[in-house]
Parts: sequence; structure tokens; C-alpha cells
Amino acid sequence: MRKIRVLVTDDSAFMRKVISDILQADPEIEVIDRARNGLECLEKARQLNPDVITLDIEMPVMNGLEALEQVMKHQPVPVVMLSSLTREGADATIRALELGAFDFVTKPSGPISLDIHKVGDRLVERVKAASLAQKAIKRASTTEPRTVLPPSAAVKAAAPPAMTSPPNLEAVPRKSGVNTGKLVVLGTSTGGPKALQTVLTALPADLPAPIAIVQHMPAGFTKSLAQRLDSLCAIRVTEVTDGEWLEAGTAYIAPGGYHFEVQQVNGRLQARLHQQEPRGGHRPSVDVLFESVSRLTKVDKWAIIMTGMGNDGTKGLKKMKDAGIVTSIVEDESTCVVYGMPRTAIQAGLADHVVPLNAIADTLCKLLH
Repeated sequence: MRKIRVLVTDDSAFMRKVISDILQADPEIEVIDRARNGLECLEKARQLNPDVITLDIEMPVMNGLEALEQVMKHQPVPVVMLSSLTREGADATIRALELGAFDFVTKPSGPISLDIHKVGDRLVERVKAASLAQKAIKRASTTEPRTVLPPSAAVKAAAPPAMTSPPNLEAVPRKSGVNTGKLVVLGTSTGGPKALQTVLTALPADLPAPIAIVQHMPAGFTKSLAQRLDSLCAIRVTEVTDGEWLEAGTAYIAPGGYHFEVQQVNGRLQARLHQQEPRGGHRPSVDVLFESVSRLTKVDKWAIIMTGMGNDGTKGLKKMKDAGIVTSIVEDESTCVVYGMPRTAIQAGLADHVVPLNAIADTLCKLLH
């Protein structure tokens, strides 16, 4: 069996060796070379045509974001980013995912992590998954996220790079209010940040329902994701807080490390966060969110499942279906970075509408109205 050919890029000689050793310990992976910076990565990628590239963000000569942009433009290859846990690292990671990175792994203790072995299993898993997504990565690199915005949001269409703070949006009025008895729930994982941008930026400010979202992502990164999306969207996008009332025209993203449930209090919808055991290895879990929504009464419900590994969301959607009327939208295989979560939902017979990514927003808006 042909091994997965990986190019490892990091400015630290120690990190290059340790990352290479972790990957090569797996019999399915071969590290074909190492690069010290983004420029060297580009040169070696052209020469060696790797299956997957691991790319550090903070490097001299050419940093990881600059190198990633060039890779996606000229030689689309699945890229797994190595990120720090700092706020700056989270912002840069969100930008990397927006540029087309397959996924990321966090260094446990900074640029030179002596304990990088703690995330060794995740790194190997991400590299293997990335190697299966080459066609999707190449397709996504030629398709920019859809940003068809209503006139009220036009001023936000020219948003700044993700590395800067979100702009002051007080001058851009947004319509929101108490929930009108409608709720949209959405689950996604690998490939989700870019997919969320495509969907959420195409929604109007006066969307007549709140959107509760689970995106598989570690603590510290979901806030940066929410702020980035908020700077681009006509609807409001925020990382949800415990006890927050859900309002129409707002998307609420579960914080990393917390399950997100929706409950009814005096007829209103309220967020409940908790840190019970991970479900299927995930916290937040799409199943946990969907199952909580299955218990809501007198609420019209729509459920969306998009790109992601595994089967999170299928059991929860089944409970929603069993409990009452819910309309589901599932992303078509043709646009998924990873066709895992959508596939299991479709195979279970739970998909009412199977549509490509750029049609999800239009489909939802038609169903809501």
C-alpha cells in the first residue's frame, strides 16, 4: 500500500524532528522532507508533490499564512496547520481555515512544545484524514466563500483580514428580537469554518429565527471564529454564553469545551452550557444540541448538517424526527471537505433536502418563509 507522503514545515529543528518522528511512527505515513520556513516549503512542495503538508504559522522569511495562500493558489494540497493556543494564534488559525487549510492541531505549550507528543494521535489522525480530501481541497481552492449580502450589510462586505480586531458595527443596524417560535440548529466539523462563512454570509439580517451552531473546535478558537464571522455577516454572530436568550437574526456558536443545549423558559428559548462527558469524543457535540431541541414544544425546527468527520448529529437528528416535525438540510457530497457527518445522516434516511454548500442558505430562507 502506498504511504501518505508528508512535507513537514517548522522553523525549529527540534520541532521538525519530533513531528517527523511522530508521523513516521505510523506505518501508513512517510515524511518525504522537512522545510524551515514558508518559502522553503513552497520550493520543496513544487519539487516533491507531497500528499499532505504540515505547516507552522509563526516562521521567519515567509510565515505559514503566506505560504498557505500560495499553496492554495498554485498547488492545492491538503494542509494541516500547527497553531499556538494564544489569542493571536487563534485568530491566525481561523484565517488559515478561511484560506483553505484542511484542519489544525494546537501545540500544547507554545512554538517549541517539548510535550508535542500529547497531541501526536490527533496529528496523525488529521494527516490521514487530510490525505483523503485532496479532491475536495483542490475544488475548494477554486471556489471562494459566497458573500451575497443584502444592502444593509454592504458596508461590511469589504471586511479586514482576520488578524485584526472586528470593526465597530454600531453604524450597521441589525434586526434582531425575541424568538418567534422558530429555531435553526446546525452541526459541522472538519471544513466547517469556511463552510459556515459561505452559509452565514448569505443570510439576511432579518432572518426570522435564531441559529444554534456546534462547530467542533477546541476552547479558545470558537470566540475568534464567531468574531470573524460577525465582521462579515448581516446577521449577528456570537459565541453563546450560558443563560443567554436566543433571538431571531443571530447565530450562536457553542464555545469549545462546552456542550450547548437549548431549553424553554416561560415560552422563550435559552442557552444552557455544561461540561458533561464528551459525546463520541466531542464537546461540544451536535448530538447533544439536537437532542435538547427534540424536547422543545411549540417550536418550528430546521436542522442542518454540513461537512465533517464521523457521525455526530445523526442520532440527535433521529431523536428530533421521532419527537415531531423537523425539516433537515444536509450538505451534498460534491461540496463536502469531509463527507462523514452528512453521509451518515443521508444513509439513515434523515435528509429532507440534500443540497450543495452554496445552496444551503437559499434553501433555508425558502423553508423559513
